[in-house]
Amino acid sequence: MSSEQFQATYESIHSTGTRLLQYLREIEEGRRSEGNNSEGLHSIEDELNKALEALQAQKYQVAVIAAMKAGKSTFLNAMIGADILASESEACTVCRTDVRLLEAGQVPNLLEYRQGQRKPILIAKGDSGKIRQDFLNRTREIRENNNSDNTTRFELWHPIEAISKYSSLAGFTLVDTPGPNEWQSTGFNTVALKQTALEALRTCNAILFVLDYSSFKDNTNSELLQDLIKQRGEFLAENTGKIYFILNKVDRKSERDREIADVIEDLKKTLISFGIPEPNVYPVSAWQGLLAKLIQQSTAAESQLKDFKRFFSAKYATENEEGDLVTPAPRKIAPQALKDSGIPTVEDTVIQTIIRNSGWNLLNDVLASIDKAAKATEDSLKLQIKGWELEINSLKIKVEEYRIRSESTQKKVQAVRKSVMEQEQILTNWFSQGISLFAEGAKRQIQYEIDRIAQSRTGGSAIQKVQESSQPLAQPLIDVDLGRIGGLVSDIGGSIIESLPGGKSLGKAFRVSVKAGASLLDTMKNSFPKIIEIDDFGKDNQSKVFDPYKLRVETKEEAQQIGRTINEFCAPHIQNWWLDTQDQLVRQGTLIREQLVQKIQTDIQQISNELSSHIGESLEVELNINPIQFPGFEFQGIDAQIQYQQEVYTRSRKESKRQSRCCNSDKVYDVDVPFEEKRSIFEVDLHETARLITQKIDEQVSLNLGLLQRVIEKQVSADFSNAEKQINNYIKRFQDELDGLLRKREMKEAEGEQIRAKLEAQKVALNEYLSDLTSIREALNTWKPM
Repeated sequence: MSSEQFQATYESIHSTGTRLLQYLREIEEGRRSEGNNSEGLHSIEDELNKALEALQAQKYQVAVIAAMKAGKSTFLNAMIGADILASESEACTVCRTDVRLLEAGQVPNLLEYRQGQRKPILIAKGDSGKIRQDFLNRTREIRENNNSDNTTRFELWHPIEAISKYSSLAGFTLVDTPGPNEWQSTGFNTVALKQTALEALRTCNAILFVLDYSSFKDNTNSELLQDLIKQRGEFLAENTGKIYFILNKVDRKSERDREIADVIEDLKKTLISFGIPEPNVYPVSAWQGLLAKLIQQSTAAESQLKDFKRFFSAKYATENEEGDLVTPAPRKIAPQALKDSGIPTVEDTVIQTIIRNSGWNLLNDVLASIDKAAKATEDSLKLQIKGWELEINSLKIKVEEYRIRSESTQKKVQAVRKSVMEQEQILTNWFSQGISLFAEGAKRQIQYEIDRIAQSRTGGSAIQKVQESSQPLAQPLIDVDLGRIGGLVSDIGGSIIESLPGGKSLGKAFRVSVKAGASLLDTMKNSFPKIIEIDDFGKDNQSKVFDPYKLRVETKEEAQQIGRTINEFCAPHIQNWWLDTQDQLVRQGTLIREQLVQKIQTDIQQISNELSSHIGESLEVELNINPIQFPGFEFQGIDAQIQYQQEVYTRSRKESKRQSRCCNSDKVYDVDVPFEEKRSIFEVDLHETARLITQKIDEQVSLNLGLLQRVIEKQVSADFSNAEKQINNYIKRFQDELDGLLRKREMKEAEGEQIRAKLEAQKVALNEYLSDLTSIREALNTWKPM
């Protein structure tokens, strides 16, 4: 479906829903003026309002991920249509930046969000040049002060040229994520940066990987692909339709370079080897696209015009009759230059991806909610009409029968609640086991790294012998078998666990391993070669038993430097292991939750259908099915809940957040490495260091178990409450309808004919809305995604 057709469908749904809402309000006002209870209609109106608000407020997030110097900022600027995001030699993206679509006529602005603060801080406001400079200055400040303000993200409100003409995409957001270079930046919260990228992979509607045409196979890009793609190949393969690889800077191709088509083919082979079955690769020149847009908008600076003429105008030169090359003015060739840049192709592809998937799902959910409201109104009118046709004593009997039946229905709902709580335990066990096994693996791996240092120090001399009390040297942790989780959950959830990808051998999901070449022993050898390779103090006194776990140095400063070196190695590794574990937990936990929701929906739907059948048979009227719905616009994901719970936790523990906040800080695993002064010697105890690191891991495991348990409880409870509310509203609506009908019959029996005629007229008017909704549904289904 084209974006124009999507816009037209969006407007049809919004128009029909708005008119239906006005129709409902008129009926509700009429009933209130007659002294009748209109709570039933009011609850329908609330649901209709919620659906219409979701239609306009829905966010469509497009994540842009890249290694440093791949041209990500220029690419984003080309999408935005303004030179507003800075690019310089150092990495500029210190944390996530959401570029939100600003309505025409409003002033662009930049907001900063900080940990523990609900309200953002205004950083800049005005034209793109001012915002660009202020944004760059603030980025430098954050790097220089090691993010002492705990900035979590930025939000840039600015027109986005690519989608400015589509009101249906008002919630469009470009998500600028830090790349792997920033993950390794010294003295900065690298965990938060990686976490941002992983969250984007899980939650965004489209993902754009920007790669440098001239160096997509270098170490940085290999790290990007390895860390974000290869380790999650199965997950990404399932979402291949929303992932795109942008081969940027193709304008830099020289005559000696390989053909672009050959580079793309090579890139595709690499991606296929990482588990992406049919990778989508688009060559672009973001710089050419940006300059062309600025020229078309008449906002290009003099330096930008010169750049365009110098680097891009020549290819559009034509030869005149005398053989001279004539280069057209930039404004004349800008439209073709923009097209040739490949940026419009990427923009159209992204828009189509959103429309085809997330956009269709939103329209489908909103249309279903509006249709439910319309049919609930139809049921109300049918009930009212039938109620005026029955003999009043017969109506009284049926009202009492319904009351008894509704009490029985609510007992069945409570039985479902009990089952849901058992399902909640399954999800809790899943998360608990994953976290516990992460901790087990992390502790064993750290102990192995410590043991390697001791082992290295025992091979230098035959006279050295390891103290008997020293711990045995551990083996590196290769895998942890999580298959036993099946024995810890009830039979209710066993099939759910086994149905997950790799559910019967989940140890692979929680493997803890250090990257090749990354070794604490190597790090220590580089920093303290004499201490690690030979123990001078041990050789001086051979009568003493040598303990290879105790490092001896001459100064306090050296002992402190050893502590910093151990921290700088261990803390980032543990946190990276945790992020990979959390990524698996959230993705697979989401699958479990979706299956729990399906079970809730099925069970409550069956109860609702039984009640509908009873009412219909009792009153001899054909009622619509009351669909139990879980629309996507109400379905908050695990990521969002985790973030919310972390914010709550931080606010409640503000005084000690750097030491005790959940696994979201670059300091949570730092320990005070113990050392002892013995005469003129300072001794660092590696045994005690390993124990303290283990203690830190256990503390964080406890915090994260509590955090994720709260998330699970809230989400499963909210999922059930959603279904419970729907059927309770259904029960109450009919009870209110019948009670109100009976009172009105007793008061206005003589006006029965006129009242029935009014109800029939309202039903005829409603049929027009039902017909419109049916037509919209038929049109929407013609481009239903596979």
